[in-house]
Amino acid sequence: MKKIDLHIHTVSTISDRFFTFSLDTFKRYVTDAKLDAVAVTNHDVFDGAQFRQIQQALTATVFPGIEINVEKGHVLVIGKPSELDDFESKTALVSQRITKIGDSISVEELIKIFGNLQNYLVIPHYDKGPAIAGETLEKLKTYVSAGEVDSAKKFVRNAKDAAKLTPVLFSDSRMMVDLATLPSRQTYIDCGTLTLEALKSCLQDKAKVALSERDGNKLWQVFDNGQKLSTGLNVLIGARSTGKTHTLNQINEAINNIKYIEQFSLVQHNEAVNEREFKNSVERRRSAFVDQYLAGLKQVLDEITKVDLAANDREVGAYLDTLLRSAVEADRRDAFSKATLFDEVEFPIGNATTLQSLVESVRQVIENIEYRPIIEKHVDLAALRRLARELIEVLRTKLLDAEKRRVVNALVKEIKQGLKIRTAAVQVQDVDLYAVAMDKKRVARFSEIVGSLKKDAIIFRETLQGFRIEARKHSYAGAIEIRAASGTKLAFSDAFHKYDDAYNYLRELKQNEGLPSADYYKLFVKISYRILNKDGHEVSGGERSEFRLLQEIADAQNFDLLLIDEPESSFDNLFLKSEVNQILKSISETMPVVVVTHNNTVGASVGADYLLYTTKELENGVPRYRIFSGYPTDKKMVSVDGKIINSHETLLNSLEAGVDTYERRRQGYEAIKDQ
Repeated sequence: MKKIDLHIHTVSTISDRFFTFSLDTFKRYVTDAKLDAVAVTNHDVFDGAQFRQIQQALTATVFPGIEINVEKGHVLVIGKPSELDDFESKTALVSQRITKIGDSISVEELIKIFGNLQNYLVIPHYDKGPAIAGETLEKLKTYVSAGEVDSAKKFVRNAKDAAKLTPVLFSDSRMMVDLATLPSRQTYIDCGTLTLEALKSCLQDKAKVALSERDGNKLWQVFDNGQKLSTGLNVLIGARSTGKTHTLNQINEAINNIKYIEQFSLVQHNEAVNEREFKNSVERRRSAFVDQYLAGLKQVLDEITKVDLAANDREVGAYLDTLLRSAVEADRRDAFSKATLFDEVEFPIGNATTLQSLVESVRQVIENIEYRPIIEKHVDLAALRRLARELIEVLRTKLLDAEKRRVVNALVKEIKQGLKIRTAAVQVQDVDLYAVAMDKKRVARFSEIVGSLKKDAIIFRETLQGFRIEARKHSYAGAIEIRAASGTKLAFSDAFHKYDDAYNYLRELKQNEGLPSADYYKLFVKISYRILNKDGHEVSGGERSEFRLLQEIADAQNFDLLLIDEPESSFDNLFLKSEVNQILKSISETMPVVVVTHNNTVGASVGADYLLYTTKELENGVPRYRIFSGYPTDKKMVSVDGKIINSHETLLNSLEAGVDTYERRRQGYEAIKDQ
């Protein structure tokens, strides 16, 4: 197996933070990480002179490369060391086109610059930002060898999915002066001679790509000293003050996008404060559901907010008044009042909202990559693109027509105003009676919708390891509840007096200048939550802490790694065994998890995939932490510097307080066992 890192920066560019390059750091990285091949891939720049210097200094194979902003996503293009002059001239064209932040080139320009991309190693940002867009990836897929990810979790996920690109995990690091910690993200490939052709062949076969040399995708490197973790469930044990929390903190600093549940962080101290915080936390976590549930109301409010029935009544009144006066004073009409435009009405403008939404929907279907196989199974993408083009042409026509109408309306209005000044005849006031009637219909329908939403009902149920979360909709009971929902200190007494009349309540809300109109939808119907235990009762204080732990663990699926420090410090063994162990094991099937424990209920019963044991020694008065690790079935645990300890004795000492204590406890249980 060869160890490679094909994404390394050596030049500070406009798309990068400033750093000073260090060849010594690069040499140290290649040596300490035992890298077989690297690629220099700076943002939209290739420095040929610097590359040649690096190439001569390193023992590893060095490939020339560049990271290019292609249609707002990043793509690595890596060439052959034997064709350096040609690569340098082509990358110079990229640098000429991308000169400031936000610049990018199209796939067509990329191909025009490099010619046949089959002659290069093309690796886009895939499960990593800024990721290549679906439509861009579709144009490039013939040339792509692998997709870059940014975590072990994503590597394993993509490796298991036959529809995904072969994943690669690279450091994306800057070889800078005084780099404190060397990168730990590299990829192993089952490759012989390290040529560009061999790399392409290996990277296109998922079976030849792994996170570790001997353990495939079961283990991955977390520290620059070579320490590994399982991509599943890791249990970290050790005596007090031997570096367990220190190790968690190291992991937290070394890896991005981590969920870290620290020791005692979920324990309650003040019942009233914690109950309030608990409810706020539950509501915050499910705010997306509320927004989705009330999305229809929000859309309706956007329209109703513009409706002013009182102004409409005034316009109709003015229209009728001027119409009657015009009829009565018909004999006073002169040349100005008899002009065609004197009583002309303006063109209705209309809107293209529906058409714009349709164009956007078609675009999303075309560009979607996640469900591309299903889409292509039922829909011809070429036909969809033709549909999109035609809809866009229709939209352009409608928008142009609307703009023409606005121009004409402005001219008509100006001419009418000029004619009105020059005559004593009454000019009939403009009014769109159809629009007035439709506004009344909209308000009536709006009132029906709000009335329906206010009816008490459960709208959402969710279960979590025996707990049940319920969301209920109902009316607000008073102005204080409305103020709490608004998140402001504004007064809502006057508004609440009109709460039963949806339209006038909205008009009253509009009078409150400190209230953003985007938040109106939250103030019509109250969404409240209850957390119920297994018996169907609302949770107690202790149960709230249990639920919060389970919720925090479940939320970890949005992260790349979960760390938990001694959950037994706050919870009893039955809860740990029946609930926590189950959810930990489940989530570890999709992401790496590290649990620190002294407790055999967690340590021995959770079914760890990998064990780590910490020790601390004083060397010249300075503490030195050492980690021993191995699989649960290994008789020995080994440190990265080659030290070995006995697994059986270590586990019994850490989880059972030693062999003798374990035997006495076991005998005691046997003595009271009902035969």
